[in-house]
Amino acid sequence: MAHSPDVDVAALDPDARIAAHTSPRRATLELVVIGLGALVVSLSQSVLVPVLSILPARLDTSASNVSWLLTSTLLVAAVSVPIMGRLGDMYGKRLMLLVAVGALTLGSLVTALTDDIGWLIVGRAVQGASAAAIPLGISLLAALMPRERVGSAIALISAMLGVGGALGLPLAGFVAEHADFHALFWITAAAGLVAFAGILTIVPESPARSGGRVDLVGATLLAAGLVCLMLPLAQSSAWGWDDPRVSVLLVASVVVLAGFGWTQLRIRDPLVDLRALGRKPIVITNLASVLFGFALFASFIGTASFVEAPEASGYGFGSSLLVGGLAMLPSGLAMLLLSPVAARLIERRGAPQTLALGATVVAAGWLLRIVWSGSLWEVVVGATIVGIGTGIGYAAIPSLINAHTPAGEIASANGLNSLFRSFGSSLASAVGGSILAANTVILGSFAVPSLAAYQGLFAICAGASILAAALVLLVPHRRGGAAARA
Repeated sequence: MAHSPDVDVAALDPDARIAAHTSPRRATLELVVIGLGALVVSLSQSVLVPVLSILPARLDTSASNVSWLLTSTLLVAAVSVPIMGRLGDMYGKRLMLLVAVGALTLGSLVTALTDDIGWLIVGRAVQGASAAAIPLGISLLAALMPRERVGSAIALISAMLGVGGALGLPLAGFVAEHADFHALFWITAAAGLVAFAGILTIVPESPARSGGRVDLVGATLLAAGLVCLMLPLAQSSAWGWDDPRVSVLLVASVVVLAGFGWTQLRIRDPLVDLRALGRKPIVITNLASVLFGFALFASFIGTASFVEAPEASGYGFGSSLLVGGLAMLPSGLAMLLLSPVAARLIERRGAPQTLALGATVVAAGWLLRIVWSGSLWEVVVGATIVGIGTGIGYAAIPSLINAHTPAGEIASANGLNSLFRSFGSSLASAVGGSILAANTVILGSFAVPSLAAYQGLFAICAGASILAAALVLLVPHRRGGAAARA
């Protein structure tokens, strides 16, 4: 029976006894290897984006086929994250973390060893299962870290969501200019193998497991509903919003997910505890996560492509793929360096106020991008401010989730929250792509998005961030946050 989140978890949760006997050196090693796994997983999700344009010719295939290298990863990630989170609560968070990092390594090896588009899609699909590593790592560290280090550890792992993406863009740009694209997958395979070995040999398992049976019906319905929801968002630019497949799949997703919800409220061991998920603080936090996921991904598509646009566009700088990626690097580094600051803000001001602060900083960064982008350094400053706010917000989100979730459902709740963030990123890709494609400037034989299109996207991001700030202030501050779960 799930207990109320008002109960002293430290007194009930056997995970707390692990943290109490963890030495500082051991805790640091555990954080390093779990953090490496999270970093590589985040890296793998973005590293292919800058080289997609060169792959049709390199692989002798169509651009639509190449787009499935991203779509397959997205679909598998959407399905696997909530399911693996639930399995982590049932059978062990470390066990499922090893499965996730193992999937990353295996998928990377498959893609590194082939030029066949079919096998490349298979490898990328296997990599998609690794997306569960970040919420599983957050949940495991909440149990393993000494109480005083829980907040900073969670903030660091959360920051990896942005750091990996920011590092992936310049890395991919460098490889595109100097090496074969397979080198990207050899890098993620090697780093994934190191992380897997470290977790296997250093990190202990969490003894708190809920047990129970796997809800196969719920898992099937959830998988089908999420595929129907995410596929049209991923393929909207290729299909077009007026394609019947988009509307049919979106309607199907509503029907299937409604059926999923109906089953979850009527079985003994549901895949998702919808009653816990329906608590006001969890609902608000997940909505804010959608908005933050939107803002972060929009920064990727609204920065690298912006600076790489020709100067004749009226705003671009004609930069290379490498320079376009490097423009995002300060943003990722800011997320990493400020994660301890975010943890202290959570401790002193509470996770709701910290998340609201992060959202406000993101809004300021986007507003700055609208009025201040005449030179490359101005664009970098604006993107970095967005990164700072996103890093602060991402640090606060899991603290809010952990503080309002029963101890036996932490991994499942963080997995679902990660899914909401992923949905926000997919929505940003679909909406942002449509906005940029609808308002273009003709340059010779090709078209590029206009400055007004980018400014419209930035304004939407600023508005979404302000809405997130207003929402999270409705969540009551509860002292202890994540630490209360350790």
